[in-house]
Amino acid sequence: MKVYLDNAATTPLAPEVLDAMMPYLQNHFGNPSSTHQFGRSAKSAIETSRKTIARLLNCSPMEICFTSGGTEADNMAIHGAVNELGVTHIISSPIEHHAVLHTVSHCASAKVRISMVNLDEKGHVDIDHLRSLLASAKEKTLVSLMQANNEVGTLLDLEHVSALCEEFGALFHSDTVQTMGHYPLDLAKTKIHFVVGSAHKFHGPKGVGFLYINRTVHVRPLILGGSQERNMRAGTENIYGIVGMAKALELSFDHIDTHRAHIENIKAYMKSRLQLKIPGVAVNGCEDRSLYTVLNVRLPESDNSSMLLFLLDIDGIACSGGSACSSGSNQGSHVLRALKVDNTVPSIRFSFSRYTTTQEVDYTVSRLKEHLIGKSIPV
Repeated sequence: MKVYLDNAATTPLAPEVLDAMMPYLQNHFGNPSSTHQFGRSAKSAIETSRKTIARLLNCSPMEICFTSGGTEADNMAIHGAVNELGVTHIISSPIEHHAVLHTVSHCASAKVRISMVNLDEKGHVDIDHLRSLLASAKEKTLVSLMQANNEVGTLLDLEHVSALCEEFGALFHSDTVQTMGHYPLDLAKTKIHFVVGSAHKFHGPKGVGFLYINRTVHVRPLILGGSQERNMRAGTENIYGIVGMAKALELSFDHIDTHRAHIENIKAYMKSRLQLKIPGVAVNGCEDRSLYTVLNVRLPESDNSSMLLFLLDIDGIACSGGSACSSGSNQGSHVLRALKVDNTVPSIRFSFSRYTTTQEVDYTVSRLKEHLIGKSIPV
């Protein structure tokens, strides 16, 4: 049996998305910068997709800039804030995705000061500390905090933080890669300057994403050499990727309540089965204010602890010990280290999609139980 429980890393392409992309892989191959009918057809598809995404997020199409994915969008927002908007102080947290942390670190200099907001043991931002950092800041400040942590799922109150940033005149960037398509987002109402989407996190294609840039701010492009994306990003556009992303986001929002109910039930079911079948299981992060697609659990020690992911992979089960972007690192999860999670026992992240079934959960729990209890834990 093949089981995919690593949807926080990437999601399978929805069949409807592939159908929408195929004409632009086969027939509508024109360069959107060309003025002939082949180019105009491609350009029209891009602008229709931009309007679709803007409608779903309640913003202007001119505020959507297409990118190669979430990492580029995060880089564009942070570098733009520093290089173009006068930011000399960045407030972030130690559990951000490396697309943010590494970019923030790169910006650190004698002219740019970095502050890390305090977190509780579940990964929640200490709002009082954030307020204190903003109140004491004398410089132009950017707050960069993700809406949901990609490893433990802890959620940030986006509207609360947006209001706090507005109160102190700070810019606000949020990496919303994990929440995009899973939670409604009204950008006309939420006072935020930059949000990020990556198509492959909501059943779209890889290699395409977008950055929302609030119309009140302007940043220069990271990539130079052409006038595409209203002079915001040079290079021939990924037409079929953009079309697929718009279709994927539309499907997500059109069925958002149905998909959420299904995934919440799957997550609750897996948590209950793990706790029933394997003594000593504990949840990392927050159990209530948490991203419903992610379940990160701490497991009891056994002789197989160091090989669990390998053994599950042999069983045909895909899951993760942390962020897929850090899987080549031998340092473990920076998120779990920051939250002081016991690293002497194994932790695994299971993440779900609208395609996940209870049968897949049952099989995973049964294999996990055998690998753990079959060795050193008495039944």
